[in-house]
Amino acid sequence: MNRYPLWKYITIIVTLVIGALYTVPNFFGESPAVQISSAKATIKVDQALMTQVEQALAKDGIESTGMLYETIGNQGTIRARFPSTDVQFKAKGVLERELNTDPSDPTYLVAFNLLPNTPQWLQSLKAAPMYLGLDLRGGVHFLMQVDTKAIMNKRVTGLQSSVRSILRDKNIRHAGIARIGDSVEVSFRDGETRDRARAVLGDELRELTLADSGEGSDLKLVGTMQPAVLKQTIEDAVQQNITTLSKRVNELGVAEPVIQRQGADRIIVQLPGVQDVSRAKDIIGKTATLEVRLVDETVTRGAEETAAIPFGSELFRVGKNAPVVLYKDPIITGEYISSASASFDQNQQPSVSIDLNGDGGRRMREATRTRVGKAMAIVLFEKNKGEVLTVATIRDELGSRFQITGMGSSEAASDLALLLRAGSLAAPMEIIEERTIGPQLGAENISMGFHSVLWGFVAMAVFMIIYYRMFGIFSVFALAVNVMLLVAILSLLQATLTLPGIAAIALTLGMAIDANVLINERIREELRAGQTPQAAIALGFDRAWATILDSNITTLIAALALLIFGSGPVRGFAVVHALGILTSIFSSVFVSRGVVNLWYGRKKRLSTISIGQVWKPAD
Repeated sequence: MNRYPLWKYITIIVTLVIGALYTVPNFFGESPAVQISSAKATIKVDQALMTQVEQALAKDGIESTGMLYETIGNQGTIRARFPSTDVQFKAKGVLERELNTDPSDPTYLVAFNLLPNTPQWLQSLKAAPMYLGLDLRGGVHFLMQVDTKAIMNKRVTGLQSSVRSILRDKNIRHAGIARIGDSVEVSFRDGETRDRARAVLGDELRELTLADSGEGSDLKLVGTMQPAVLKQTIEDAVQQNITTLSKRVNELGVAEPVIQRQGADRIIVQLPGVQDVSRAKDIIGKTATLEVRLVDETVTRGAEETAAIPFGSELFRVGKNAPVVLYKDPIITGEYISSASASFDQNQQPSVSIDLNGDGGRRMREATRTRVGKAMAIVLFEKNKGEVLTVATIRDELGSRFQITGMGSSEAASDLALLLRAGSLAAPMEIIEERTIGPQLGAENISMGFHSVLWGFVAMAVFMIIYYRMFGIFSVFALAVNVMLLVAILSLLQATLTLPGIAAIALTLGMAIDANVLINERIREELRAGQTPQAAIALGFDRAWATILDSNITTLIAALALLIFGSGPVRGFAVVHALGILTSIFSSVFVSRGVVNLWYGRKKRLSTISIGQVWKPAD
């Protein structure tokens, strides 16, 4: 009656082993380390740099306790582990000096970091500790305001240029184009010309709402951006800023940054473990723009360093195919690029396919129509310093879609496409709130959170053992399994643990022990009703199951509501709580009954069970 088939016991054992393997890494602690990443778009961190790092450390007598190369997104990083923080600080200074010949323009970024001490055999199983949130590890918190007025200005200025370009292409004469607030006004001297212009602009610029104004010889056509288009423009700009910030914080060596939107035009940036606020501001606030420029053919290639630079041109020394002299006036900037992807040309060689918006396509056609056979370059500007990403020859008149060939490898094509898609911020941002949480406060939060869970567990364990005797021990074992499985799942998911998450773990303990109390009391009721011990155990588990399922489903619905409609710490609490409900159902019913069956199910003639005092009606 109370015996599990073998496969159920095997399932429990396998679950316990897997849970233990993925829980253990949280107890090994962390070691000080440094992270080396690229500071330039055209230079990548690869395995070959590890040898250079090892030689630089050996030169100064610094020995690392381990070195790791990994790829984050599309960027490679090297992390070196050290036995103490003193060695870590010394190694950072040595690597910055040895890897960067020009300190004012560094080639590589060296940042402080922490690496888990998890043994290699566990790491090979992808077993790693949970990340700690800002309130547990310490770090910096920024609330950033996106400048929506700048987005509007840029978009309206682009529309003004588009209107002028379209009317010129269609040979429609006008008496002037002016920007009035967020509208574009085109003046005409007769109604027939205005009607032609309205028809052409209505077909070409569907994002504009066109209206007539003026009278006599002072006729105007007023174009205003549609509300839906304006909203989408701001939405896209904020999202691009979030994507760009995600790539930039890698330079800080942050293990699990939090970058999320708050409201219509605000972005939260949390960097756990970062204490250098000024450097964090410098990294996340830097502006980068892309420009496509023509190569100045009047300067002989190969003689750029010694030749006189013509007026209206400038020399670029950094980047692919540099040095090269380019005209100062760009053909297009990054705002005209709608998408970029790695592809292959007609010869099956790696290339980058670029899509421009309508105005960008017109600008590109005008610039390349008479310059077939000449060269153009794509330049990335950061901190007012330009870096040439590539120099390509114009093979034909280019339009809204064209390819950059001669990339050399698929990896180079993917890297360039990534930079073209999200190399710059779509709109400037301002830090309106800044908080720094020290590591000591984080350590205190960890200690208090750990002790609250520990002493809560101990208090429940003592009560259950005293009140339910042997069945109390079974319940405590199931409760311990529940906590272990919850921590294992969070570690496997590489979730970020915060103070609300610890609160959710404590709440899960109460929910889980409640299920065991229901089971134990149900078994007592069956014993009072005169059932044999074996029958009472079977009926107790079976009849308590419906109540346990109902109570946990209703709680799970509340947790899912918090997850869907909440944000920030509320969502973190909801995730841990929802996972805790699932693990508590498994441990309190499946594992607990398996232990009871293993202990009592093997006894054929069972007269009593240790479940505390059973008060019968006769008593």
